Amino acid sequence: MPQCRPLSYVRPNNKQLLKHHNRVVSTTARDDQCTTQPTGQRRHASSSSGDVKRTPLYEVHTQAGAKMVPFASYSMPLDYPDQSHSESHKWTRSHASLFDVSHMVQHKLSGQLAEEFLMTVTPSSINTLSKHSATLSCLLSEAGGIVDDTVITRLGRDSFYFVTNAGRREEDLTFLQKEMDKLLQAKEVSKDKLNWHVLDHHSLVALQGPEAVNVLQELVFKDEEDEELVDADLSTLHFGHSRWLQLTLPDGMNTPSLLISRTGYTGEDGFEISIPSENGDSTELATSITRALTANKDRVKWAGLAARDSLRLEAGMCLYGHDIDLDVTPPMAALGWVVGKDRRSEDATPAFNGRNEILKQLASPKSMTRRRVGVLIEKGPPGREGAEIVDPVSNEVIGKITSGCPAPSMDGQNIAMGYVKNGYHKKGTQVGVKVRKNVRKAEVARMPFLDSKFYRPDNKGSS
Repeated sequence: MPQCRPLSYVRPNNKQLLKHHNRVVSTTARDDQCTTQPTGQRRHASSSSGDVKRTPLYEVHTQAGAKMVPFASYSMPLDYPDQSHSESHKWTRSHASLFDVSHMVQHKLSGQLAEEFLMTVTPSSINTLSKHSATLSCLLSEAGGIVDDTVITRLGRDSFYFVTNAGRREEDLTFLQKEMDKLLQAKEVSKDKLNWHVLDHHSLVALQGPEAVNVLQELVFKDEEDEELVDADLSTLHFGHSRWLQLTLPDGMNTPSLLISRTGYTGEDGFEISIPSENGDSTELATSITRALTANKDRVKWAGLAARDSLRLEAGMCLYGHDIDLDVTPPMAALGWVVGKDRRSEDATPAFNGRNEILKQLASPKSMTRRRVGVLIEKGPPGREGAEIVDPVSNEVIGKITSGCPAPSMDGQNIAMGYVKNGYHKKGTQVGVKVRKNVRKAEVARMPFLDSKFYRPDNKGSS
């Protein structure tokens, strides 16, 4: 999901700016804290301050006392004064937290060629998606590298909704336009076969945690006269599916229909709610909805980037620009499962970008030079992004850490993900990680580090 995002670690009293990829980190942090503030490309938003944009919920965060930091060209909440990073993380796992993810780029694509287009730029079996079902996927370059990760939802026969990363906005928009033009030219058809809208003025919030479903259910409007047309019971809305629903706010007013998807970036059960704009601005509606969701502080609290990042790392989820990028294919990133089974033949149509290279890697994993793995590191300072992974015997450098932090849900166990040379990727393989010039004992581990709690029809709340 797409979604959202790694945490960097700096020594106490270090307030320097650390630049890496498209992010900026400015913080004072302990080894047990995660404080990353990636900055990326600019998007058109409802308001701005200089070069830093504001989401429609900016005032809500500042009124709550949030520490605001630059992230993907937005001013975003890192944490809130009522909880530490670890407390907020654990609260999400035990109760529910609300995240503002309005910086993400929401798209709507429709038209006769919409499905074929998505099956050209991603390796997923978009043709098998039923209405209101979704899939995690990757936008692919012609060479098979990952342009961005995305979640794609089918809204109708020729209509789709998908979300991409804010830090990749300009690259993604350029890529998508180029690929659309190429398809239209190849088909020799008019542009009305593809209708693409970037939903710039929409808001997006994520309600995550075991209490999310009960909190949201209490607000879902149930029209007794139309209950056969609209299923307002969230127990029938499973992970990876969405539904248009209205919410009843505390003042008795109903919201417009909202696209509510059962998904998230934490490994917990939860929902993402797309909030439309009214007269070009979603501020008032988004503010009313989030205040209703957080009305009972004993159940739901706001959470920021710090908790979001450690939650996604425990869940083994990738962060673009760190764990995945253009130099990595889905099989290398342990994301080979996004390639649909019916798309794994050379005669499957349409051909997706990078098909030859990706199919070769799936058929012969030994052909990959490196592979993404999870890593457990012994007690002590955590492995930072960029830390070298070494062979414990020869001390040969065999890879690098791409994300890492102490896991709040695992009693502070140091966890990380990174890339290692093929052959070192098997679970249980002993490796070393260089931390502050010392080699710390580590072991390749399965991901996710914690079992996911996704709400599925077969097991109702576990992965």
